[in-house]
Amino acid sequence: MQLPAHAQLIAPRAALAFLDCQSVALPAPITALEAWRLVMAQPLPGLGLAFWLRDAISARFGVARIGGFSGAAGADPQVGDHLDFFLIAHIDDQVLSLTVRDKHLDVMTCVTVEGAQLAITASVVTHNGFGRLYMVPVAPAHRLIVWAMLRRLRRR
Repeated sequence: MQLPAHAQLIAPRAALAFLDCQSVALPAPITALEAWRLVMAQPLPGLGLAFWLRDAISARFGVARIGGFSGAAGADPQVGDHLDFFLIAHIDDQVLSLTVRDKHLDVMTCVTVEGAQLAITASVVTHNGFGRLYMVPVAPAHRLIVWAMLRRLRRR
C-alpha cells in the first residue's frame, strides 16, 4: 500500500495490526483541517447508531465511551486539543494527525492533503486480546465508512 508522503502512523508499519489509506481528488486544494471539517460536517446516516453500539459493547470491557463525531472543530485547534474523542498530535496545512490511546489499542487517523489530493490514513496497534477482537468488526467497518465519506465528499 502506497502512503502519502506526509502520512503519519501510530507505530512502524511492522508493528501495526491495521493499516488503511484511502484518497480522493478534490476540485481545489484545501488544508488538512478544512478537509476534516468538510468530511465531518455531514455525518453518514447510521454512524451515530454504530457509535452507540460500539460504546454499549466496549464499555463492558472498560473502554471509554466516545459518543461519535459532533462535527465541531474550534476556530484554531492546536496540538493537545481534542476534536471530538481524538487528541490532536500534529497539525499544519498538509497534515492533521489525531490519536486515541487506551489499554487495548492505540489509533491514529492522519488526514493529509497534497495539492488537491486528500488522503485518510488509519493505523492501529493492539495491546491485548480485546484490542485484537475489537478490530475484527471495526477494520472492515472502518474501510467502508471512510470509503463512503470520501465518495460523499467527492460528490459535493
